[in-house]
Amino acid sequence: MLRIDNRCFMGMKGFQRRRVLVAVLCAGVFVLTGCQRHRHEDKQIFRYNESAGIATLDPAFAKDQSLIWGCKPLYNGLVQLDTALRVEPCIAKSWSISADGLTYRFTLRDDVMFHEPASRRVTAEDFVYSFGRITDPTVASPGAWIFSDVEGFEAEDDTTFIIRLRRPFAPFLSQLGMVYCSVVPREVVERYGKDFRSHPCGTGPFKMQYWKEGVKLVLRRNENYFERDEEGRRLPYLDAVAVTFIVDRQTVFMEFVKGKLDFMNSIDASYKDEILTREGKLKEKYAKKIDLVSTPYLNTEYLGFRMEDAEGPLGDVRVRQAINCGFDREKMMRYLRNNIGRAGTGGFVPVGLPGFDTIQPYGYRYDPDRAKRLLAEAGYPGGEGLPRLKLSTTANYLDLCKYIQQQLGLIGIDVQVDVNPPAALREQIAQGKVEWFRGSWVADYPDAENYLSLFYSPNRAPAGPNYTRFSNGEVDRLYREARNCTDAQKSMELYHAMDSVVMQLAPVMVLYYDQILHFTHKRVHGLRSNAMNTLDLRRVTIER
Repeated sequence: MLRIDNRCFMGMKGFQRRRVLVAVLCAGVFVLTGCQRHRHEDKQIFRYNESAGIATLDPAFAKDQSLIWGCKPLYNGLVQLDTALRVEPCIAKSWSISADGLTYRFTLRDDVMFHEPASRRVTAEDFVYSFGRITDPTVASPGAWIFSDVEGFEAEDDTTFIIRLRRPFAPFLSQLGMVYCSVVPREVVERYGKDFRSHPCGTGPFKMQYWKEGVKLVLRRNENYFERDEEGRRLPYLDAVAVTFIVDRQTVFMEFVKGKLDFMNSIDASYKDEILTREGKLKEKYAKKIDLVSTPYLNTEYLGFRMEDAEGPLGDVRVRQAINCGFDREKMMRYLRNNIGRAGTGGFVPVGLPGFDTIQPYGYRYDPDRAKRLLAEAGYPGGEGLPRLKLSTTANYLDLCKYIQQQLGLIGIDVQVDVNPPAALREQIAQGKVEWFRGSWVADYPDAENYLSLFYSPNRAPAGPNYTRFSNGEVDRLYREARNCTDAQKSMELYHAMDSVVMQLAPVMVLYYDQILHFTHKRVHGLRSNAMNTLDLRRVTIER
């Protein structure tokens, strides 16, 4: 029997007691349950939990990961992204782009069927309707920006769909792989109106069977799905997907350990030390029963400085550079993140993206001597005369910010950490009301332009994603040139040049480039993903 000395246990801090309980319960679960078999032994059912909930199954509103994961199995678009983020055919079996980069001509498959109740073949007119719906201001889709530079859509015939742009934009094809750009049938959308959110009808490998909001979602196999594997077998292999909506992450972890869930995405900080080593590997007792797949995630975590009307020390580039040099990112990753991710010693473009520069001369590493020199040059030798700087964050990132506070204190920079509710902080950042803040940027589509758009002056918040309100003529020039460039190699060179200028002027301090952690039981095979954290269930099988 497992025991805890009650006097020792009660003397621990709350978070310590929680970790001990998790460790004890998990050990007991593995002893008692081992690898639990599925109840429906004649069915292949993939089970996962979505703590964030799913508010809609309408792809026009798939703006975050939980919604994307909910919609992705139900729908298809013209193209899709593979595991290496390359664009590959989907409903469009081929395409051509005009020499000026303004006209995209897609040839569609003629064997793609909508789910019930539409139960008919997809045509080019369905894409004219679906994309027009995204741009319709009465629909108010958060994906409308994708088509902001589109001149028009045209169905030349049932299998030929044309998009005309006002100006060339090299990443446009990869944008069309976003869930927003899924095809939907007009008659079903118009029948249900706003209730289409709970009566989804697409072409995907799964179709909805049951949804009790906040409790459970069940998707069943689409027997008429058009895609096949390399051996000619029809996809998907699974019979069903079951999604629960347990909010408490500790409970989710326990359900996964007991075998009641097949998959777990990422891990809560409160029990990361229970399952992972300092190096980010599975501990031995879990490695025998669980698989961990870890890949780069297109998410850059950073601290941003408000550059517009910046007054005081943070308006001085030397102070911002000193802050960038003044803390040890490698140590932070090891002790606070179990090496989940990569220290942000390069530019703003993250690891895992083709635009990431592996040999960049720019970026910042821990160099306290340089930090002290920069402070002295700025008129604050040893931090003398430097007022206290306020760093605004949320509770989830308090440990990281306190670490930075402690490190910067060693070189004379006094930091006050101000904890805010997430929604309130987002609003303050958008309105330019905070001088120094924690932020992150997850890719909308896999192109360096998406990250560097945060430093293009016309994109200034609150209308755009330039939350630091940074403005620089050279960066704006490089950005415009890269946007209009149809040569991939030339675009990459422009992105690197832009990233270099941004890092030199230091409107941000990059903390780390994130990493995906996918935990599955060893009975699960064939799960695919990519650096966008796409969950591809088409080839998943489960051992009985």
